[in-house]
Amino acid sequence: QVQLVESGGGLVQPGGSRRLSCAASGTISSINAMGWYRQAPGKQRELVARITSGGNTNIVDSVKGRFTISRDNAKNTVYLQMNSLKPEDTAVYYCNAVIQVPGSGYSGYWGQGTQVIVSS
Repeated sequence: QVQLVESGGGLVQPGGSRRLSCAASGTISSINAMGWYRQAPGKQRELVARITSGGNTNIVDSVKGRFTISRDNAKNTVYLQMNSLKPEDTAVYYCNAVIQVPGSGYSGYWGQGTQVIVSS
């Protein structure tokens, strides 16, 4: 069984930084893309950043220049470095990964979410 476990959320002041981590565990053959989504109160879940297994990244305009996504393939872990945080970045951040388990094709998996609150 595959699990994605996020960490790093919490309360941060405007202008501050936070790093989120998401580790995939279980019986995994291969991991394709990994990414971060977020959902603010009353809003739909939206893509924040995505990274392929080869390291190509896609970052949405609203966080470009402030957020960086990276991954450690040896640890099956993806990171989201968030700098210059704004109150509008407040949301539950979810990790997503496209994972292949033995004897099966690729499927998408979600973490449980980690809350980030940007407030003074």
